[in-house]
Amino acid sequence: MKENIFLSHIKAAQEGDQAAFTFLLNHYWSEVFNFILKRSNNETDAEDITIETFSKAFSSIHKYNPDFAFNTWLISIAKNVHIDMTRKRKNFSFLEFNNEDSESYQNIADESPNVEDELIKEQNLLIFKNYIKLLKPHYQEVIELRFFQEMSYNEISEALNEPLNNVKVKIMRARKLLAEVILKQIDRNFTL
Repeated sequence: MKENIFLSHIKAAQEGDQAAFTFLLNHYWSEVFNFILKRSNNETDAEDITIETFSKAFSSIHKYNPDFAFNTWLISIAKNVHIDMTRKRKNFSFLEFNNEDSESYQNIADESPNVEDELIKEQNLLIFKNYIKLLKPHYQEVIELRFFQEMSYNEISEALNEPLNNVKVKIMRARKLLAEVILKQIDRNFTL
């Protein structure tokens, strides 16, 4: 009986029902988050990985095979997201400098941003903000709070007086919609 409820929510989510997505997120969030937290030992990473897990799961929910438990499917996605994040971090390497090596590093190019770099950055930010303006106001608001004001999910939840999971869903949905808006604009610019 209980499994039928979950299957009905999964089917509704596959048909685009936002309430079903919220139900699934609310029900499985803690399980995925706690699983990743045990693996990463970092609450911020666990939160980011969990959000990305649900984002990937929800964007490909039509691929879910009901022969397997939904939470098992989510956990396998979470494992892959965690592995990808770990690999990306390992690819960053840092040089250590000491006095003996200082002669070897005298001709290193200055990589700090110049005036042109700053101008390009400002133009790109303006273009990005114009894309954001194409979203519904409540999605604009959560993007502003999360990515420009760099508020935590808990801070956004308090500022908007909304449950934490709703904020997470909104941010996830806003990111997905923003990506779609950007792709549409890019496609339109290339077809002109």
